[in-house]
Amino acid sequence: MTLYIFENKERKGTAKLDFLRKIEEEVQQKWEQEKIFEIDAPTTTEENTNKNKYFVTFPYPYMNGRLHLGHTFCLSKCEFAVGYQRLKGKHCLFPFGLHCTGMPIKACADKRKREMELYGYPPQFPEEDDEEEEQKKITDEVIIMDKAKGKKSKAVAKSGSSKFQWDMKCLGLRDDEIVKFAEAEHWLEYFPPLAVEDLKKMGLKVADWRRSFITTDVNPFYDSFVRWQFITLKERKKIKFGKRYTIYSPKDGQPCMDHDRQTGEVGWMCKIFLVAATLRPETMFGQTNCWIRPDMKYIIFETASGELFISTQRSARNMSYQGFTRENGVVPVIMNIMGQVCVSKTHSACVLCFKKIKNK
Repeated sequence: MTLYIFENKERKGTAKLDFLRKIEEEVQQKWEQEKIFEIDAPTTTEENTNKNKYFVTFPYPYMNGRLHLGHTFCLSKCEFAVGYQRLKGKHCLFPFGLHCTGMPIKACADKRKREMELYGYPPQFPEEDDEEEEQKKITDEVIIMDKAKGKKSKAVAKSGSSKFQWDMKCLGLRDDEIVKFAEAEHWLEYFPPLAVEDLKKMGLKVADWRRSFITTDVNPFYDSFVRWQFITLKERKKIKFGKRYTIYSPKDGQPCMDHDRQTGEVGWMCKIFLVAATLRPETMFGQTNCWIRPDMKYIIFETASGELFISTQRSARNMSYQGFTRENGVVPVIMNIMGQVCVSKTHSACVLCFKKIKNK
């Protein structure tokens, strides 16, 4: 992506823009006063036919921050569709929910609480924190052989420059306001009204704000609805408890979705696998080649079944929380190797690995 910086010139008059905004505000006020989008249940047979009804909905946006341009883009599809169907005389229903369930809000609140415990209030942050140390570990996995190429691994590049919750989530708020976000419940009170306010300013044709709601057990009606769904599905044997692949947070001791034992002997005839990392496992059936970075540090570790996997330390750590190792969260590292050891036109590289393991 190329960033263009233009000379800052004095902005011309905004009379046209102000005039359009004035019209927009007046019309939106009229919509609200006349309750133009409020829709009651049909009372006649004719109204109750599917031919005269139209329903549209939008995946509940998550309330750990303000809405953004991506929401606006996706919402526009619902907005245009429901507006067109209203013009055709149909009874249109466009309800709107606000998502507060799950770990992201709780994780953010807990992180803010930990920051105050570690650094006080208002917090006095050190120049370098644990997250930066973790990023150094990730970077250390790669030894750059060609300095003309980037110095950051993919994991580092994706991580961005975020440091502390105090800095990133509450820009523009006073310290006495920021401290409230250490409690998860405050997020549920703070962001949903701002989201509704922004949606109204957009002129969204939400059929009925009376039907708006947030999730979690703070809303007993929605909570009972979800409980009923799961109980019914379980009774019909449509769902069951089990394991699945997910992102797991060792710090919180549970799965999350927006966070070494040097024991065991290795036999000469053990199986060694080059474990490929992918975000699309369904494509592995058509795999034709395996990519190995010669300038990256890999490890060989023992799995719960006694097999040996070659992967990065980071991948091995993730697998240790998915039942691949005997002890949850513990990676029994056999040895460290460079990727170039595994790259060869013959089998000499594999033989070298076996010899090193045997000697170890």
